[in-house]
Amino acid sequence: MWDKFFTAASIDHALDLLAQYGGDARLINGGTDLMLEIERKARTPQVVIDISRVPSLDEIRFDDGVFHLGASVTHNQAVGNKMLIERAYPLARACWQIGAPQIRNRGTVAGNLITASPANDTIPPLWAMGAHITLQSKARGKREIALDEFVRGVRQTALEPDEMLTKISFPALKPNEFGTFIKLGLRRAQAISVVNAAVVLGFEQSAVSGQRSVVESAWITLGSVAPTIAVATDAQQFLIGKPLDDETIEQAARRAMNAARPIDDIRGPADYRREMTRVLVARALRQLRDGTEREDFPAQPVMLWGKTDGKFNSQPSAVSGQRSDEIETIVNGKRYTVRGADDKSLLRMLREDIGLQGTKEGCAEGECGACTVFLDGIAVMSCLVPAPRAHHAEIVTVEGLSRGDELHPVQSAFIETGAVQCGYCTPGFVMSGASLLDEKAQPTREDIQHAFTGNLCRCTGYYKIVEAIERAAQGG
Repeated sequence: MWDKFFTAASIDHALDLLAQYGGDARLINGGTDLMLEIERKARTPQVVIDISRVPSLDEIRFDDGVFHLGASVTHNQAVGNKMLIERAYPLARACWQIGAPQIRNRGTVAGNLITASPANDTIPPLWAMGAHITLQSKARGKREIALDEFVRGVRQTALEPDEMLTKISFPALKPNEFGTFIKLGLRRAQAISVVNAAVVLGFEQSAVSGQRSVVESAWITLGSVAPTIAVATDAQQFLIGKPLDDETIEQAARRAMNAARPIDDIRGPADYRREMTRVLVARALRQLRDGTEREDFPAQPVMLWGKTDGKFNSQPSAVSGQRSDEIETIVNGKRYTVRGADDKSLLRMLREDIGLQGTKEGCAEGECGACTVFLDGIAVMSCLVPAPRAHHAEIVTVEGLSRGDELHPVQSAFIETGAVQCGYCTPGFVMSGASLLDEKAQPTREDIQHAFTGNLCRCTGYYKIVEAIERAAQGG
C-alpha cells in the first residue's frame, strides 16, 4: 500500500520527516480517511508517517476560557470530556453523531478538518465557535490561522506539504451563549450528512438566569450545502435584537435556506437539501429558545472503551525511527514477531500472517464492524488500522475472549438465544458486546443499540443479538 512507514516519536521527528519527503508523505493518525482512500486506490502515498503515538497530542486543555485540542484527540475523547459538553456542546454533539463507536475511537477531530469535506460534521460547530488552527513546519515554524481561512474548498486546505496541524483552539461558550448541532443523514448512524447545521446564539443577560428571549449574537453555519461551509449571514443579522418567537424563527430559517447552494447527488437533490436546511435551522432555533437542545444527549455515552480511559498506550521510544520489517505485538496474550506485514492493514495481518481468521472482512471501509478488535483495550475497526500500529501494542480478537474451554458470557448468550445466523458478522457483534459489558455492567437497551451502531447484520437478526447482550448482563 505504501513504500515507507514511519512512526513519529515527537512533533519534531514528524516535522523532520515531512521536511525530507514533502509532497510524497502523508500523516496518519486515526486512519479512518486515509486507509479508506488507499483501499479504494484513490490515493497511494509513497511515505506514511504515523503521529498517533506522539506524546501530548491527545490532550484537551482549557486555559483562560479557551479550549485547546491536540491533533490526536479522537471524536470519542471529545464526547467523553465533561468540560467540552458543558462549554462547547455543539462540538461534543457533532462528534457524538459521527460514525460509530469504533470509528470515533480512532478518528480525530483534526483529521476531520484536514479532510475538508463540506459534509464533515465537526467543521460547522468549530466554525461557528471561532476556531483557530495551529500549523507547524520545520521551515516556517508555527503559524495560527482561522478555520474559515484554513478550509479553502472541497478537500482543499491551507496546509502546506511540509506542515502538520498540531492544535485546534476555540473559546468556550459564554454564560449567556447556547448552541447545538443538528444533522440529517440517510440512516440513524454511520451516515454522511445530507445537511447539517450548527447554531450558536447569545442572549441578553437575562439568559443567565434561565430566560432565553432577545438574541444578542448569532452564528449559523451549514454543512453539505456548498463547496465549503456556508454561513447564513442574512439570517444571523436578522436575529440580532429580536425575541426568538415562532415568527422570527420561521423567517430566520428561510433566510438560512437562501444561504444554501447545494448540488444534486446520490444523497439527495438540491431542492430537498435547501428545504431541509430550513427545517434543521428552525428546529435548532426552537431548541435553543426552549432549552431542550440537550434532552437527547446521553448522560453516559457508550464509547466501547472497555475498562480504559479511551487513550491508546503511547510508547514512542519503542517505535521511533525508520520502518522495520518486523512488527512485535501481543495478540490474545501471546507475543508475535511478524515480518513482511508492514504494508498491510491490521485486519490482513491478523488473518494472513498470524492465522487468526475469526476477525472478518465485510466491507473494508469501516462500515460493517465485522473486523472489530480491541487495540490496547479499545474497540476499533481493524480494516482501518495500519498493521505497523500494532507494534508494541496489545490486540484482542474474538479468539481471545474465551478462557480455555470457558466461553465469554457474551459468546454463551449468543448460543443460548440463537443470536447466530449465517455467523459472518457474529465476531464483530461479540466483540462490541463484550466491550460494552466491560464499560457498563448493566446497560440499557438503548446502550446496547448504541454499542451496535457500527455493526451490521445482513440477516437482519438484531432482536436476538440485543437479547443476547441483555442475557449476558444478567449473568445468563
